[in-house]
Amino acid sequence: MSKPLTIADLKKLARRRVPKMFFDYADSGAWTEGTYRANEEDFSRIKLRQRVLVDMTNRTLETTMIGEKAAMPVALAPTGMTGMQHADGEMLAAKAAEEFGVPFTLSTMSICSIEDVASVTTKPFWFQLYVMKDRGFVERLIGRAKAAKCSALVVTADLQILGQRHKDLRNGLAAPPKPTLNAALQLATRPRWCLEMLGTKRRGFGNIVGHASNVSDLSSLGAWTAEQFDPRLSWDDIRWIKDLWGGKMIIKGILDEEDARAAADTGADAIIVSNHGGRQLDGASSSISMLPRIVEAVGDRIEVHMDGGIRSGQDVLKAVALGARGTYIGRPFLYGLGAMGKEGVTTTLEIIRKELDITMALCGKRDIQHIDRNILANMPF
Repeated sequence: MSKPLTIADLKKLARRRVPKMFFDYADSGAWTEGTYRANEEDFSRIKLRQRVLVDMTNRTLETTMIGEKAAMPVALAPTGMTGMQHADGEMLAAKAAEEFGVPFTLSTMSICSIEDVASVTTKPFWFQLYVMKDRGFVERLIGRAKAAKCSALVVTADLQILGQRHKDLRNGLAAPPKPTLNAALQLATRPRWCLEMLGTKRRGFGNIVGHASNVSDLSSLGAWTAEQFDPRLSWDDIRWIKDLWGGKMIIKGILDEEDARAAADTGADAIIVSNHGGRQLDGASSSISMLPRIVEAVGDRIEVHMDGGIRSGQDVLKAVALGARGTYIGRPFLYGLGAMGKEGVTTTLEIIRKELDITMALCGKRDIQHIDRNILANMPF
C-alpha cells in the first residue's frame, strides 16, 4: 500500500492489522452509536468561505494550549488500552507527539504506565485521571503523575458509570485477551500483532496492577474496575483534586452550558467539550454542535478545548473558528498506531497538519491564532 494520504486510509490499514476486539474498542460508540456518528457528520454541515487573491505566504499553525507551546492546536487525547492497538503503544505515541511538538495525554486505563512513558520522553506530558472510589489510589496516582513531572492533569468528569458499548460486550474485550475460542480466532488472523505483543512485557493496565489495593494481577483487575468508577463524583471532588494536584488542570467531558460555568467556577485552566467520543450517553449532542454555546457561556473565564469527531485538518480549523483554543484526536492517532506503529502516529499528525495548513490558506488566512467565525460560510448550530 502506498503512503496513507487520509485518516480513512490509516483506518483501513489498522482494521487489517489489529485484532477485531481492540479495533472495535477504538472504533465504536455506545448503544446505537448515534452520537458517535453525529460527532463526525456534524462537521460536514459547517461550510467554509473560500477567499482568493490574498497573501498566503509565511503561514503558521503554532499556538498555545494552557500556556504550553504547540506546533498546531491539536493534542493526542487520552485513550484507554492504547497499548493493545500496538505493542508499547502509549510509549510510541508519546514519543511521536513529542517529536512533532504537540501534547500527549496518557490515560489512567493505559497499558504502559506513567513511569513507562516518562522513561522514553524528555518533555512533560499530560495525565488523564479517572476518579475512583478508592481515594487513596487516586492520591497515589496523582503523586506518581507529579513524580513523572506531568505538566497538566486532565480530569474526566463523564465516566461516573460506564456506558453500554455493545461491540465490547459481544467481543469479550479484555487486556490481555481471555483464552476463549473467539479471542483465539481473532488473534490467529493477526500474526504480526501477536509477534509484537510477545516482544513486550506490557500487556495489562500498568497504572493499576500492583498499585491499587487488592489488585495484584490481571485476574483481580476486572472486579476492581467494575466497582471503582464513582457514581457520587461531585464538584467538591474536583476542587479536592485541584488542591491536591496543585498544577494546571483540565476538566474533560463538558457538554452543557451550566456544567461549563460550574467548571469555570472551580478555577480549572481549561475544559474539554466532549461526549467521550460518543461512548457514554448515546443520543447526546455532538461535541462540535455544543462548542459555540459553551464558548459563549464561559466567555474568557476559562480556556475551551474540544474533542469528538475530528478526522481531518479541516475539522480542526472549523473547531478553532467556533472558539476552541485546542482540539484532541483519539481515534485518528489510534488508527495510525494500529496501522504503522510510531510512524503511523507521526503520519496521522502530518496528515492533519497538511490539511489544516492548506485549508487555512484557501480561506485567506495565514495565522491560526487569527482564525474566527469570519472564515465560516454558515452557522448550522
